[in-house]
Amino acid sequence: MPLTEPYDDHLPEEGSSAAAPEAGGDLGAGAPEADPEPTLPEPEPTLPEPVRQRIVALTAAVLPGLPGDEVPVPLRRVAKFAPNRRARLGGSVIAAQLTADPLFRQRVTARVLADAGDLGAAVVEGTAPAAADPVEVAALAYLVRPRGWRELIDASGAAVRAEADSAVVAELVREAEQRATRAEHDRAVARVEAEKLRDELARVREELGQLREESRQLQRNLRETQARERRANELLATERGRATRAAADSDAELRRARARLAEAEAAAGVAKASAKEARSVDDARLWLLLETIGQAAVGLRRELALDPVDKLPADFVADAFTDAPVTAQSGPATRARDTDDPARLDQLLALPRAHLVVDGYNVTKRGFGEMSLEQQRKRLITGLGGIAAQTGDEVTVVFDGAERMHGLPPTPRGVRVLFSRKGETADELIRRLVRAEPPGRPVVVVSSDREVADGVRRHGAYPLGADSLLRRLSRS
Repeated sequence: MPLTEPYDDHLPEEGSSAAAPEAGGDLGAGAPEADPEPTLPEPEPTLPEPVRQRIVALTAAVLPGLPGDEVPVPLRRVAKFAPNRRARLGGSVIAAQLTADPLFRQRVTARVLADAGDLGAAVVEGTAPAAADPVEVAALAYLVRPRGWRELIDASGAAVRAEADSAVVAELVREAEQRATRAEHDRAVARVEAEKLRDELARVREELGQLREESRQLQRNLRETQARERRANELLATERGRATRAAADSDAELRRARARLAEAEAAAGVAKASAKEARSVDDARLWLLLETIGQAAVGLRRELALDPVDKLPADFVADAFTDAPVTAQSGPATRARDTDDPARLDQLLALPRAHLVVDGYNVTKRGFGEMSLEQQRKRLITGLGGIAAQTGDEVTVVFDGAERMHGLPPTPRGVRVLFSRKGETADELIRRLVRAEPPGRPVVVVSSDREVADGVRRHGAYPLGADSLLRRLSRS
């Protein structure tokens, strides 16, 4: 097949009659010079596909080595391709330029001959070594175009076709041998299968005899079974009569049970009405008792002339704890509770007039210790403000510090923020707050410090771990 187009405007070959005037002496002075008769370009030879691919591959290999101004414009982009993509993606463009641009072909030929060695020199001489690859010889002949280059390409095409025909014949012979081998194998398999079928037929015949004997035995068993079935049917009829009588007796017993159930339901209704009436009486008694207690409390407050207070016990401690001496109070605990269950925090905060006392840094360093102290205080105080707003309880948070810290956020309503005095720890201030509360008021102290928990428990408070408050804050 042609490399690209069937014809091209190629340059005359060096040494050909078209490249120089015919020899024959001087034409004489004054005689008009004869114009050479124009020659038509010969058509491109039909190249076998392997030869065409080899020509493109040789050109693609030397293309990056050419100077930029010697590379045709259409091939400058192809020259930048990777080696394994240059011949595959730019093959058509390379072939077109080799056919249309003789000067480019000559430049490529010079590079290819430099790499071809002795084989290139032989092709330039117009000969081809007997042991050379005919495809390589034809590709070099197309590029070099010595005398007789078309014959070299034709000879290469014949050799390629001969190799292809030989390969086809060899493939046909190989397929015939394979078919013969498969046929022999199939015959052997058929013989083995025939032997298996004969053995299977003998086994089936033997099993058929056994099945016939079993069939006769089954027929005898069937007759015996039918006889037993007739006897069973007779017994079944008898039992059906007995079951009918038993069903009638059961229906009668069921009607009696339903009558007793109706009587029991009536009695239960009467008892339920009586219980409801008794509960109403108990509710009335309980309401009257609570109303009496409430009126007695109002009368006692009026008799004692107790006005609503503006300050709570913890406020007095907050005002005076810097001057009052630290004394330990002995005596039996009135409200001690041995529990550290975090689930109890909500139950304790639900008690009326509860007071929540929080060991500030003990909670913050356990829950969000990676923050600065200012951020820890701000986060804890903000969370306690939410608890105070939800429960309405009194909340006091205590921090260690000789003097009041700067940069505190605005204190939420219902939250009291205290700092221990110089020379006194927050643990001691917490115990003073607990001791200031009257007996009977629920005081909840949140701290994971075992010493603080034991101290406030002796004074009747409810100690809980810091985790219980942290979980409560995470739900808010």
